[in-house]
Amino acid sequence: MTQPNTSPQDPRPKNYIGSALLFVGIFSTATVVGALLIAGCMLPFKIRWRIGHAWCAIIGWMTKIFCGLTYEVEGLEHINPEQPAIILSNHQSAWETLALRYLLPPHSVVIKRELLYLPIWGWALLTLKSIVINRKNQRASLRSLLEQGSQYLNEGLWVLIFPEGTRAGAGEVLKFNIGGAMLAHKTGFPVVPVAHNAGDFWPRYSFLKYPGVIKLKIGPAIETKGRKAADINADAEAWITQAMKEIR
Repeated sequence: MTQPNTSPQDPRPKNYIGSALLFVGIFSTATVVGALLIAGCMLPFKIRWRIGHAWCAIIGWMTKIFCGLTYEVEGLEHINPEQPAIILSNHQSAWETLALRYLLPPHSVVIKRELLYLPIWGWALLTLKSIVINRKNQRASLRSLLEQGSQYLNEGLWVLIFPEGTRAGAGEVLKFNIGGAMLAHKTGFPVVPVAHNAGDFWPRYSFLKYPGVIKLKIGPAIETKGRKAADINADAEAWITQAMKEIR
């Protein structure tokens, strides 16, 4: 099922210049925006969110101009800004971490602790109410997810989780961790599944970005009240797996 895009057999032309310009653009603007978020850490969250949201829009524009890479979305009608939910998305690249911050209502993202080691960039993520987990301590990570995720949902924020835990290869769907489903079981908030094929154009661990149209599908909300976490997780994983087949 996996179709790596970084193999020597890939017939697409290598867009070195556009990829380099995008890298410089991300690096430079992230540094400026990160510094703004840190300096404005005492500002209301709505203002900090808008700063991050605007930056993601700029990166989306750069990606289109420099790399010829755009996206199309199916299922936006399943997003109700007035009803906070838990987003479970597959994870293939850095693209979805930026695009979903732009497309979704204000939300908290579950991130790995190692990102905080990045000066300015990592620190800025804390100002956006990220949920930090230590993947080496699963029990503590689950506790943080359940406690902070419940808090943010009750505050009216959405929660974005990549249940695979790491970036998968293009076309792959890795086994889901159950933490997001446990959060849904505990809180009763619905789960909205998301699938995309960003890895076909923005491959994991690759400097190169390829022109094309990323397809992103948003599924109908999965009811969670009174249901077991394992059943919720299975439903989300099944929907995303099937959506990936339809996309590809």
